[in-house]
Formats: sequence, C-alpha cells, structure tokens
Amino acid sequence: MSTSAIILAVLAIAIAAYALARRKAAGIAAAETGKLHSMPSYHGAYGLFWAALPALLALCAWLILSPILATQDMRSLYPDDLGPQLSAFPGVADDMTRAIAEGIRRMPDAVRATVHQMPIAELSPLLAGLGVPVASAAQDWMIPAALQRIAFDDWSRLAMTIVVIGLALAGAAFALSRIRLRLTARNRVEAVIRSFLVLASTIAVLTTAGIVFSMLFEAMEFFHMVPITDFLFGTVWDPRFAAAGTNASGQFGLVPLLAGTLYIAFVAMLVAVPIGLFAAVYMAEYANNRVRSVVKPLLEVLAGIPTIVYGFFALITVGPFLRDISADINGLLTGTYGSFIQAQSILTAGLVMGIMLIPFVSSLSDDIITAVPRSLRDGSLGLGATRSETVKRVILPAALPGIVSALLLTMSRAIGETMIVVLAAGIAANITINPFEAMTTVTVKIVSQLTGDLDFTSPQSLVAFALGLTLFAITLILNVVALYIVRKYREQYD
Repeated sequence: MSTSAIILAVLAIAIAAYALARRKAAGIAAAETGKLHSMPSYHGAYGLFWAALPALLALCAWLILSPILATQDMRSLYPDDLGPQLSAFPGVADDMTRAIAEGIRRMPDAVRATVHQMPIAELSPLLAGLGVPVASAAQDWMIPAALQRIAFDDWSRLAMTIVVIGLALAGAAFALSRIRLRLTARNRVEAVIRSFLVLASTIAVLTTAGIVFSMLFEAMEFFHMVPITDFLFGTVWDPRFAAAGTNASGQFGLVPLLAGTLYIAFVAMLVAVPIGLFAAVYMAEYANNRVRSVVKPLLEVLAGIPTIVYGFFALITVGPFLRDISADINGLLTGTYGSFIQAQSILTAGLVMGIMLIPFVSSLSDDIITAVPRSLRDGSLGLGATRSETVKRVILPAALPGIVSALLLTMSRAIGETMIVVLAAGIAANITINPFEAMTTVTVKIVSQLTGDLDFTSPQSLVAFALGLTLFAITLILNVVALYIVRKYREQYD
C-alpha cells in the first residue's frame, strides 16, 4: 500500500474506534448504576487516540529509518573501488543507483525480469525512454545494487503496511477493552492534547533557536575574517566577488545598507500610516455596517497581493510615471527636459511599499479602535461632545498604545521587504538624503550575496549571515517594544 493509503486506513480504523468506544461507554452508563467519570465523547476520543497515535508514530519512524537502511543495504553490493569519479563522492553513486532503481520500477514485468542480464550501456536508453536519464558515469555494478534497493523497498513497504495497520487495530482493541464506568478518559485525552500543544510550542521555539544559531555561527566565521567594527561602522559596500581560492578583499560596510533600509521603510510608513489610520477611524467610527462590510474586505485584498506583483507595479508604472512627471515639471520650470526623479528611487519603493502596508495599518488599528470600551464613547457623547471630538479626545488617546504597537509591527514588515526594493529602488549601495535617488536595503544584499556559485569559506558569502543577524536584531527589538506596549495597553484598559 502507498503511504497515503496506509494513513487513510489508519484514520478509518481510528474513526471506527471512536464510534465503538463512545457507543460502549454510553451502553455501560445505561446498563450500570452510577455515573461515567467522563462523557462518552471523551471515551470515543480515548479510543481514537489509541488507534491512531501509535500507528502514525510508527509510520513516521519507518519512513525516516527505511531510506537509511535501504541505502546501507544497497551499498553492501558496491565494489571496494568505485572509480576515480565516484570514490570521492559516494553520495553521487547513491543518487545514480536510486535513479536506475526508479527507472526499473517503471518497466513492464517482462522487461524487468531481464534487467540483471543487461549492461548499463544497453539499459540506459531504455531508462531514458521512460523519462529517467542516467548519467554517463553510471557503472554496470549499479544494476544489481538497484535491484537490491527495489527488493528492500518492496519488503519494507509490505512490512510497514502490516505493522502500522496491526498497531492501529491493536490500539483500537486495547482502548475498547479498557472502557469502563470509572475510566478517567477525559484526563487522559486532555493530557494527550496538552502534550500536542507543548510539542507545537517546543517546535516553534527550537525552530527560532535553530535559525538564530545557524546565522550566529556563520556570522562569527565572517567576523574572524572581517573586524566587526569595519562591518558595523563602514560606509562603503564593495564585496568584490572573486573566484573560489582567491584572496580578493572587499569592503563590507553596513551603514549604506542600514541607511537604505530605514530610509525606504520611513517613506513607506509616511504613506501607509495616515491613509491606514484614517481608514481605520472611518470604518470603526463613521461607516455604517453596509459600507464597512464592503470597504474592509477591499482594503484587506491588498494584503493578499504577492510582493513581486507590487514590484512589477513599481517597475513598469510608478517609477516611469514619477520620472516622466518630474521631467515635465523640470521643463516647465527651467525650460530644459530632464527628470530629477530616477525610475528606481527611494520615493518609488517607499510609495509602493506604503500601499502594500496600508491594509496592515488599517486592519490592526481598526481592531484596536473597536476594542476601546463602549462606555468611554457613551460617556463622552453624554457630556455633549461631538463624534469628531470623541474620536480626537477620547478614543484615539485610549487606543494610542495599541496603535503604536501596530505601527511598530508594520515597521518590522517594511524592514524585511525584498522584492519591491529590488525592482523599485535598485541594488546600488549609496548613502544619500535625496529621496529621488536610488538606495538599497539589507535584504536585497542578502539575496545578491547568496546568488550564484558560492564559496562558504569566503567573506563574500558569509557576510550574508552577518546581514541576516543584524536584520533579525532590528526586527526583534521592534517586536519586543510592540509586545511591551500591548501588555501595558491591556493592563490599563481591560
């Protein structure tokens, strides 16, 4: 059976165990005097967990270990000398052998029976005809190794099917045998659910820690080659890519990249904050339910547009528009035709990124404003204040901590943006205060440093991890400040 068929069979057994355990618990409650410790639904969940969890855990373990054991079994047929092309890279031999095995599986049974008699030169055209190309370095000894892999996989699949479905049936039978009046099914089911929640939290924490440490170790390698002061306070970015094995040096100043990141994010926030905040105030305080039900989803549609689409919009529409209109203004003022706004500029990237951020600001601010207690509104209106005065003097001050935290979270989103900056602001690492010129950001340079042929022993590649660690530190600080403000807000207004 395929893996998906095994999972469906286990789920079917688990559902049947749920129904049988629930029915048995209800029958016991009706036949015996006394009250069930747990509701019949908890007894059903108890049966479902016993039928599904051991079987699915065994399936996961089998799927992890089986390829490892299959590779070891396949390698037992490798010759001692793989040849000059494969001895240094035995993993390449494994890949070619697995490809041959995959092609043999697709063959008709009559042809497969004669494969062991074929040399690789005769087998390769047959496999290519089945859509499985074979590398020219393939050897004749790979054919029996591939047949050994097929035999192992077939045996493993059969054994896995028997073991997993057997565990599901055994678990269901065990759970049904344990159903009784005083079975603490609820406690046991809740313990399993609690374990799932702890596991999910642990995975999230370990994933974050893994990302941080992976960047940290590589960044430490970079700082062994380039002084950290040169990186943090350098004003020139010139990595000077060189071929592997050369000692070409470069300048890895963070200042132009950090300046571009903050400048473009600042322009984006200048666009997004007023529009998004005013839209939130209108929807929360002035719009009727019909208008709100239309306007709010339309605004949130912007959040679902891929950032690459915003980049295209900036590249082919906003950038040329700003360049052409600046040329017309320059012609009217000076009589000479020439644009003072570049098509790829800080202004272009900031405008388009600001449009992208509008739904983040409006949606978060709208939720925060509507969460302000109704009693504050009623008290202000009852004292004779107008609706606009209530919004200005009561609602916005009450919601201000939450709005500030929302804006900080939106700022983190702006700092981490890549595709819009690549297409709208370019890749030039400049230091300028002119918003009509091009700059670039940290995220863009991370992409450029990790593109192409990489040598992870050179500072030109390792600098990407130092940039990533810097960006992580910035966004972490913003998120921590935002969470702190949210907590203070909840303590004050809940």
